[in-house]
Amino acid sequence: MIKLNYIVIPGIAALISFSGSFLSRNGMQWYRTLTLPSLTPPGWVFGAVWTIIYVLTSLAAIYVWNTYPRNNLFFAIMALFIINAVANLAWSYIFFNQHLIALALVDSIVLWVTALGLIVLTAQVAWVPALLLMPYLAWLTFATYLGWRIMQLN
Repeated sequence: MIKLNYIVIPGIAALISFSGSFLSRNGMQWYRTLTLPSLTPPGWVFGAVWTIIYVLTSLAAIYVWNTYPRNNLFFAIMALFIINAVANLAWSYIFFNQHLIALALVDSIVLWVTALGLIVLTAQVAWVPALLLMPYLAWLTFATYLGWRIMQLN
C-alpha cells in the first residue's frame, strides 16, 4: 500500500513548480530586456535543473517524513522545508512579476540559508536527505551569483 506522503509531498512540489513557472512565464518579456551575465545558461537549463531539484527535494522530504522520529528536530526540518518552499515561490513573484531584482536577491539568500539549514539538520539523523539536497544548495549558490550580477548590470 502506498503511503499518502508519497503522493502529497511530490504533489506540493509540483504545485510550487507549476506556480513558479506560471509566475516566471508572465515576466519573460521583461526578463528579455535585462542585461544578463555571461555565465547565464540557456532557458532550457533552468527548467531541467529545477525539475531535478524538485524531485531530489521531494525524495529528501519523503525520507525525513518516513524515517525521522517526531521530535523537535523533525519539526524544525519540516518548518525549514515550508519556509524554503514559500521563499522559492516568492522569488518568482518578486523577480518576474514585481521586477524587484534586489529583493529577489535577498530572497535567494533566504533560499540558500534554508537549504543549508536543511542539509545541516537532516545530516544529524541520516546522510541520505542531506546528500539529496546538496545539488539544490549548489544551484542556489550559482543562482544567487547570477542574481547579484543581474542586479549589478541593470
